[in-house]
Amino acid sequence: MRRLLALRQDQKLTSRHVRLMAESLEVTERTVWRWLAAAERDESAAAEPGARAQSKGRFSVTPEVRRLLALWKGNVAAVHRELTARAAKGEGEPPPSIPTLHRAIQRDLTPGERAGLAGGERAARKHDVFLARARGWRNQVWETDHVQAAVLVDVEGKARRPWITWFTDCATNAITGVAVTPGDPSRESVLAALRSAVLREDPYGPIGGLPEKVRVDRGKDFLSRTVTAAFDLLDVTVEDLPAYTPHLKGTVEGLNRAVESMFLAALPGYARQPRPGKRASRPKDEVLLGFEDFTARLLAWTLWWNTEHRPAPLRGKTPLEAWQGDPTPLRDVPATDLWTFTLEDAGTRTLTTRGIRFRKRDYVGPWMTGQTGIQVRIRFMPHHDHRIEVYHAATGRYLGPADLADQATEEQVSAVRRARAARARRLKKDLEASQRERYAAAIQPEAPQRLGALTTAQAEAELAQTAGTDLAQLAMPDLIPPAAPPADWRTPPSLATRTTPCLPAPVPSEPASDGPLEPNAQTAEDGDAS
Repeated sequence: MRRLLALRQDQKLTSRHVRLMAESLEVTERTVWRWLAAAERDESAAAEPGARAQSKGRFSVTPEVRRLLALWKGNVAAVHRELTARAAKGEGEPPPSIPTLHRAIQRDLTPGERAGLAGGERAARKHDVFLARARGWRNQVWETDHVQAAVLVDVEGKARRPWITWFTDCATNAITGVAVTPGDPSRESVLAALRSAVLREDPYGPIGGLPEKVRVDRGKDFLSRTVTAAFDLLDVTVEDLPAYTPHLKGTVEGLNRAVESMFLAALPGYARQPRPGKRASRPKDEVLLGFEDFTARLLAWTLWWNTEHRPAPLRGKTPLEAWQGDPTPLRDVPATDLWTFTLEDAGTRTLTTRGIRFRKRDYVGPWMTGQTGIQVRIRFMPHHDHRIEVYHAATGRYLGPADLADQATEEQVSAVRRARAARARRLKKDLEASQRERYAAAIQPEAPQRLGALTTAQAEAELAQTAGTDLAQLAMPDLIPPAAPPADWRTPPSLATRTTPCLPAPVPSEPASDGPLEPNAQTAEDGDAS
């Protein structure tokens, strides 16, 4: 633009120059002539052709406008009304027009700032630029996470959304291990997925071994004492990422998104399936997958992901091909040692004639014959209360498993679960009934008016029932006042009035004349005569 301006000042500018400039900038020739006229009036306009001319009195976004944008969730019209109301009260200058305020916000704030003021940090993060890590080598870094499957699965007659726990290799995008939990995941889910990830025997496949580092996202299950101890024994570094930073473990987060769109969306019971009508509800005739069937299909999809899927970052290779093409040596752990390392330690116990006492229950095993009196160390899988693993306390030698003695039958366990569920439903119903309070609708400022009329008889009956069950009202601490202290004690007047004075020994009452006398009873006359 400066060159065209110089040619025009030298009177050497032709329409051909303007046409070439317009074609290179993809604008019309009229626009270029307008830019030249603006550059002649202000030389600064030649540096940014088409930019709006800056004036000293141009409105700019102030810190107060930014605070109001955050308060009103990015609503510019609400900010303008707020500024107008404040100016009417003499608390500031009148604001510009709404279009001018819009232009100032668009000009002075970045898209990330506008999104952050309207939706918070998570919305602002969508406009950030993230650097990609170097892919590294196999088993250099793993990432792990829990994800709740967006599919309803039949678990013992109830529709539940199972949780998936898996480990993925950042260099090859391979899924090294996976575990599925019908309910909420725990440290047991992490340990089960870790065992399947490290082992390279059948049916886990050739992908596995010990990683050098594992990235976690501050989950309490991944940072529990048991899981941390297992990683320490396996010589694996745990990198605890800061909170709310999913971009720092993008490999497993990408897998969480991919499993839904590539696998879960086609299963029956998909929870986010678009449905007709105003209310999103499942069809009554929809047949859900069983938990076992869902787990089998998920493992089959995991095998497809590792052996047939070709992610774009691998440039035409499958994760298995990328894994096998990497010459990095692997660190393997025997299955027996891995099982030991991934159990929770419960300390030492003494083997008695009743077995091993653990958590107020007895555990026995056939190998205990003739072993009474030795010191053993207990290890167990979290939440698996039916069995423990026993090791010799001195040598660390594995002795064998021990099962819970006098374990309840399946029928008894089912009956207890039904009783607990009925009690929970009854308690929930009682709590909802006590909290269901209705108030009258108000059309003007007034105190809330609670609805629900009671008769006098109903109120007295309810109060009587409450009084009969309230132990605090039944207690009568002043029924038997404390005895008076000895005479040589100095008792404050405030306490002396609350004690019982010393009374003479009680005299037996005179029996009725028409009844026989008790053998040990004495009349007042006998006492006087004696």
